[in-house]
Amino acid sequence: MSRGAIFLDRDNTIIRNDEDLGDPAGVVILEGVREALQALHDAGWPLIVITNQGGVARGKFDEDDVRAVHAQTQALLEPVPILDWLWCPFHPNGSVPAFSREHPWRKPQPGMLLEAAERHNIDLTASWMIGDHIRDVEAGNAAGCRTILLTNEADTSIATHCAENLKAALSSIFENSS
Repeated sequence: MSRGAIFLDRDNTIIRNDEDLGDPAGVVILEGVREALQALHDAGWPLIVITNQGGVARGKFDEDDVRAVHAQTQALLEPVPILDWLWCPFHPNGSVPAFSREHPWRKPQPGMLLEAAERHNIDLTASWMIGDHIRDVEAGNAAGCRTILLTNEADTSIATHCAENLKAALSSIFENSS
């Protein structure tokens, strides 16, 4: 039987990052994130990170660096388990030929969510996608998820809900999930 999940963007949703991050020493968990993720996990929600990592395509770092950043992030989130980490290394303006193109996994496309749903028997209509960019919401909407845009703005035009941060998003999830 399939179940819902919480899909999370990585940068400025879980960790502080406004640029490309390929160095695990730069990982800083945002305030309140560990507690929010623990509450979601305790409520039975599988947690899956969905992140564009175009820095790979632009030659700033490689996929091993992405894995190292994710390992450091997971270590700092302990004991909260992340079920899966999916990333898209592609970017149409990249300089690394193997990754210099569009790809169905690159948000706002829903490819990573569809892949995670297949891997883990996830019901996308019972799931949430949470992120700080419109592309996160667009990917979640395209996959059939409910969506939360992390913003201080009152723009609810395409997201199911908006919240200031991940901790504030909990009430939307707990009040609107069956």
